[in-house]
Amino acid sequence: MLAPCLINGRREAGCDEAGRGPLAGPVVAAAVILPPHYNNPLLNDSKQLSERQRNLLRTEIEREALAWAVAVVEPEEIDRLNILHASTHAMCMAVKQLSLQPEFLLIDGNRFYNETDIPYQCIVKGDALYMPIAAASILAKTHRDQIMLQLHRQYPLYGWDRNKGYPTAQHYQAIEQYGPTPCHRHSFTLYKQHSLFE
Repeated sequence: MLAPCLINGRREAGCDEAGRGPLAGPVVAAAVILPPHYNNPLLNDSKQLSERQRNLLRTEIEREALAWAVAVVEPEEIDRLNILHASTHAMCMAVKQLSLQPEFLLIDGNRFYNETDIPYQCIVKGDALYMPIAAASILAKTHRDQIMLQLHRQYPLYGWDRNKGYPTAQHYQAIEQYGPTPCHRHSFTLYKQHSLFE
């Protein structure tokens, strides 16, 4: 059972991102403020849920949250900033878009570059510990998956409907065959390194 908050009575926003590891597509972050007595036993780290469960929870979170926001950082900016800075920048953008000002931020992970004046705490594996972070992880993941499906329709040769831009063997093979697209992160290693002994 996930904890509803870190400190009772404080308006806390959970923050998480999706898409740090892929070779293509944006990094997407979400910030969520849940009602004080919100509870759904299904709510968990988005990686522990099926796609159907995530989509059902997304609908409920977007309906029930006191405030939520999603922010996107595109591949060109990821290349310019590096992926860690791009991820925390996306989280800060999401926080700034919230319709309700949080008093405290619960950040998933162990590194955060705060671009707001709101105090925060980093929590490793926070999406499996606190409801607001789990809710943010679900919004970030479902919104990013939706973007990758749209990009797949533009660039159908890379299998983004299945791999969502992550470095699978099929994705590497497609890059090798067709070259990278404008949606690829050119600061990432886009070509699989072949061993001399293969």
